[in-house]
Amino acid sequence: MNDNKGKKDPGMQKFNFNNKSTMLIILFVIIAFLFFFVFQDSDFSEDRPYSTFLTYLETGKINSISILDSQIIKFTVNDSMNEIVTFKTLIPYYDDDLMKKILESGVLVEGASQSMSPIRILFDFLPWIVLFFIVWFMFRQVQGSGNKAFSFGKSKAKRYINKDTKTKFSDVAGQEEAKYELQEVVEFLKTPEKFSKIGAKIPKGVLLVGLPGTGKTMLAKAIAGEADVPFFHMSGSDFVEMFVGVGASRVRDLFEQGRKNAPCIIFIDELDAVGRVRGAGYGGGHDEREQTLNQMLVEMDGFDTKAGVIILAATNRPDVLDPALLRPGRFDRQITIDMPDIKEREAILKIHSNKIHIAIDVDMSIIARATPGTSGADLANLVNEAALHAVRKNKNKVEMEDFEEARDKILMGIARRSKVIPKKEKEMTAYHEAGHTLLHYFLENADPLHKVTIIPHGQVGGVTFSLPENDARYKSEGWLKDRITIGMGGYAAELLVYGENTTGSRTDIEQSTSIARKMICEWGMSENLGPISYGQKEEPIFIGKEIARHKDYSEETAQKIDEEIKTLVQGCLNKANEILNDNRDKLELLANALIEKETLDDKEIQGLLKIKPKNINKDEFSN
Repeated sequence: MNDNKGKKDPGMQKFNFNNKSTMLIILFVIIAFLFFFVFQDSDFSEDRPYSTFLTYLETGKINSISILDSQIIKFTVNDSMNEIVTFKTLIPYYDDDLMKKILESGVLVEGASQSMSPIRILFDFLPWIVLFFIVWFMFRQVQGSGNKAFSFGKSKAKRYINKDTKTKFSDVAGQEEAKYELQEVVEFLKTPEKFSKIGAKIPKGVLLVGLPGTGKTMLAKAIAGEADVPFFHMSGSDFVEMFVGVGASRVRDLFEQGRKNAPCIIFIDELDAVGRVRGAGYGGGHDEREQTLNQMLVEMDGFDTKAGVIILAATNRPDVLDPALLRPGRFDRQITIDMPDIKEREAILKIHSNKIHIAIDVDMSIIARATPGTSGADLANLVNEAALHAVRKNKNKVEMEDFEEARDKILMGIARRSKVIPKKEKEMTAYHEAGHTLLHYFLENADPLHKVTIIPHGQVGGVTFSLPENDARYKSEGWLKDRITIGMGGYAAELLVYGENTTGSRTDIEQSTSIARKMICEWGMSENLGPISYGQKEEPIFIGKEIARHKDYSEETAQKIDEEIKTLVQGCLNKANEILNDNRDKLELLANALIEKETLDDKEIQGLLKIKPKNINKDEFSN
């Protein structure tokens, strides 16, 4: 039985009320017009020819005459029963002698205005009716959802409360440290006396810091779900408008709503949209954004947490926030929401895959290893894309193949299998990717290979995938050099087979050069230049992106840096050339297999080349 039976949704009641009001206004206008048309002075006079009127006038039978708008004459006569009867006639032509005849007859004559027809009245009132409805519609638009006229300064915060399905901490995979920190907020909202008894004060504000898609908003909703309190959500960009003072007014209204609905949580998403540092010349010294920030600082400084209101905020750029926001007493606590590691990615995938039907062969640990650097939002999208791919293939369950296809689509774009590729170009792509692939099995620090394909995806003609055994936070010099060597493997294979290179190596060269430059200039991996950082980043605080590197070294040092980068990349290229040249038969075998099958996984390559990778546990690749 539905518990909500007989209950009316408040939003629906509001909607019906507005519709009823509109219908009553329209009905009143219609009734008013009908009343005016029906009950106005009706004219029941009989028509008579103008000649009959003149005859009655000459014989003296007419008692009174009324001339209407110089066109119609209404006159009264006595009938055979000596009762007064009213007739009317239309003057067909201009009669100069008419008034003379009337005056000579001694009949009472008077003038009157002709009553207007309903159609005439309707057309006269039509512009005013249209204007009324235009003004009424604009007034309704200005009222907006708050049903208050001119509510520009009212907060646009959305309230989530009494939802059937509430987000809990169990719905957020990983982030154990962040959930531990936020658990204090939940306990305070549930049992504030527990803190007041010992004299502890809960932080006034908690700032969630992390990259996009890491689950900051979901964690905020989980706090509200765990504590079972109202949750107000508002974006930082909703505060600032083109009208001066609107942002500050909305800040005041938001905090007022929090006080009225305590205990509750106020969540401000994308705080950097309104909380950027002041006085840096962005928009002047007293622009609308700074006024809004000033009002927020005042409200938070005077906000009393005893009322049971917690301020949560989220941002991707804590470095651009005004220091006054981050001081103790406002946002006392900053909680970093990291990208999920391999175990957390597996847990996230399992949570989202519980909502779909998956096949037995699906191994979430392999998918987690194949998606390093992805956020929770990316993984949720991957699971959904896999389900959509299975539906397109008319499958009853989502298989491992669908997850592979979804990952490739997200990382590189849609596979363009229908693209017509010339035979020569397909062959060159196969040798290029075979060069990348083969080096994975001969380099000590290389990540285990996952699969290689020469099917075009997006702007990529082919790709070689590897599966890192773990999410290493720090990379060794040996791993970086092997990464450059693998990157130059395609270039080396083209040069070995064709004696020249193609434009397909552009991205590989860019990535290899970038790694080499960072090794020399940032990570101190050069014996000649030593452990010194060369080139300071120039990062405008309001743009939030690195746009240049300040050259803080001499021209002589710049030349040495260029030489070191060239030496490093060339050394890796020579190593790739040596390995591929020594294993030319395996390169040919692998390239031919790619031309035939287009996609090969690690097991197929191991069986084809009769080799085993040096740095991989066999059980980790079993399905």
